[in-house]
Amino acid sequence: MSNNKQKLELTWIGKNNPEYDIANIEPRILEERTDLSYGDKDSENMIIHGDNLLALKALLPEYESKVKCIYIDPPYNTGNAFEHYDDSVEHSIWLSLMRPRLELLKMLLKDDGVIFISIDDDNYAHLRIICDEIFGKKNFCGTLVWEKKKKPSFLSNMGSITEFVLSYSKVHELSPDFVFGETTKGKKYPFNNAGNGVRILEFPANSVLFSIKNAKIEPQDMSAGKIITKLLDEVLVKDGRNANAFKLEGEWRYSQSKLNEIVSNGEIITISQIPFRPNHIKDGGNPKKMKNLLSIAHYGMATYEDSTAESIALFGNNPFDYPKPEKLISTIINSITDVGDLILDSFLGSGTTIAVAQKTERKYIGIEMGEHAYTHCKVRMDKVIDGTDQGGISKAVEWKGGGGYKFYELAPSFVVIDEFGNPVIDSYYNDTKLIRAMCKLANYAFSPSPSEYWKHGRGQGKNNIYITTQMLSVAMVQQIASHLDINETLLICPKKFEPGCEKVDARITIKKIPQSVLKACQFGKKEYLLPIKENAMEEINERENESEE
Repeated sequence: MSNNKQKLELTWIGKNNPEYDIANIEPRILEERTDLSYGDKDSENMIIHGDNLLALKALLPEYESKVKCIYIDPPYNTGNAFEHYDDSVEHSIWLSLMRPRLELLKMLLKDDGVIFISIDDDNYAHLRIICDEIFGKKNFCGTLVWEKKKKPSFLSNMGSITEFVLSYSKVHELSPDFVFGETTKGKKYPFNNAGNGVRILEFPANSVLFSIKNAKIEPQDMSAGKIITKLLDEVLVKDGRNANAFKLEGEWRYSQSKLNEIVSNGEIITISQIPFRPNHIKDGGNPKKMKNLLSIAHYGMATYEDSTAESIALFGNNPFDYPKPEKLISTIINSITDVGDLILDSFLGSGTTIAVAQKTERKYIGIEMGEHAYTHCKVRMDKVIDGTDQGGISKAVEWKGGGGYKFYELAPSFVVIDEFGNPVIDSYYNDTKLIRAMCKLANYAFSPSPSEYWKHGRGQGKNNIYITTQMLSVAMVQQIASHLDINETLLICPKKFEPGCEKVDARITIKKIPQSVLKACQFGKKEYLLPIKENAMEEINERENESEE
């Protein structure tokens, strides 16, 4: 009699295909495109262009358990998209697309993090079961029902006016007082109040959270329109805070004593950009629980009609088909995050999620595998940062611009096959890139020591890694060994090494590259996409529920 316990799970053709096992996905390095990055050069925000399965793996180990909120709007992929396949293959392909991505997304979530997933009627049941399996049934937080249209679509037997947003936490025990909902916490209250008397306020050192990470800002008149603001002192911004006290002259809502009270209570004061427009972020009281119906009546919720108008205003004659509205995404994000929390969207589409994150002062990572990364996400975010995007939630949050992002591309596969059929390291990888790639492949965090040349990356405990393209000699290994602590270990990855190197010290392991990583994962994979035929793709755009956010 078998001791294996049976459990409720969803099975499909190819579920256990090793090609989609996340352990076999190559952990690529990410290369910044400085010509496409925009705004604050020290920004930690990221836009990544490339296959999102590879990109999610690339974010490990640097971002494991660091993301507070994930929102994704994956392709729904039913009906016309699969007219050339029978039903079992149709859903099998879609589930094989989603499962490894959801597994990696779970790894990236913080323990108190939540993932939100948009879905339609056709795939709701499949998604619910696979999420129960991956996140755990106890971690199901609920289903939000979004009123997507003012007038129903009659594409099936019933007039459809809703879509769904599933939500799951990473762990069951979030906190005793955790609920989904907005409070006064996180809401902005501007210091400027036109019509009040002109006064001088002094902001103590380290009291202001800046979107600018590091800068020296000279005294200047920052007035504009009806707003009077004059910076009277030089301000040094270090690591996103003012290193020195500074004075602002203007018409203020608050007195100096109130400002001092805000600072002593540890409440947040933010400044997004130059000219300075300080805001007070209130601590707030008990949250008001969110209703699960995100409707026009309950929340003044935006619909596809609204978001289409937003897209036309942003992109002119190249609007994005059926984007999600900023009001929907901001309602979701604000329900569980605070200023400074990290947001992730791995099906970025036209960039709605990161646009909302920027406008609400959250950090973000957005991944888009299509050309939309250039034609829509970058174009949109440049306008957001410039302050010229005044659609969506801009007026509600008094968005004037500021911030920035770095634009990344996935590096090519580490190993290629040469003309003789032998696996070799791709010529793209010079010494610096080789070191970064090997750290990822060996599951070490890239962290070069400023004083010890043989420490390129850190593992768990006192484990380190050293990568070299030089011939490794016994003498070199002996020299390194003399500097190791008693409980310290070192993995050395050379292209060539002298016989006997591996016997110098038990704390040192030698693994030749690329041979040592050939079995670590699948190399040479460009993308993990659905194999949909071209003529089927043409029909997807005719269905509103086949678009990405």
